[in-house]
Amino acid sequence: MTQRRTKHWWLLIILGPALFMIVGSLAAALFFPFPVPKRATPAQRLYLENCATCHGSDGTGSWRATLFLMRPGNLRDPRLMDSLTDEYLQTLIRNGGASLGKPGMPAFGYHLRDEDIRALVAHLRTLPKR
Repeated sequence: MTQRRTKHWWLLIILGPALFMIVGSLAAALFFPFPVPKRATPAQRLYLENCATCHGSDGTGSWRATLFLMRPGNLRDPRLMDSLTDEYLQTLIRNGGASLGKPGMPAFGYHLRDEDIRALVAHLRTLPKR
């Protein structure tokens, strides 16, 4: 009987840290923000900190959004971006998408100043040209 308990104890010692590392790695991949390069401009920094979680670091969409069954718009599509005015994008970022019929987009007006939102829209305009 004691030999059986000893086998289970060693199994816990071996598998416990492995399971902890796997769960921790998954949590870090899902919830940590995108890394921001040291040479990033302020607008790129704003995009990576606030938008890249759903839209991806390059604007084409993120695997995190796909994992949660969200479909954010492709910000690198020139046809889409040319059809949207700067005022529309600023309103979308400031107030969120619910007021404009896009309920998945959160509001950032409480976190970002108006000049930050304008800089972010200007950065979004450069994405299709890359």
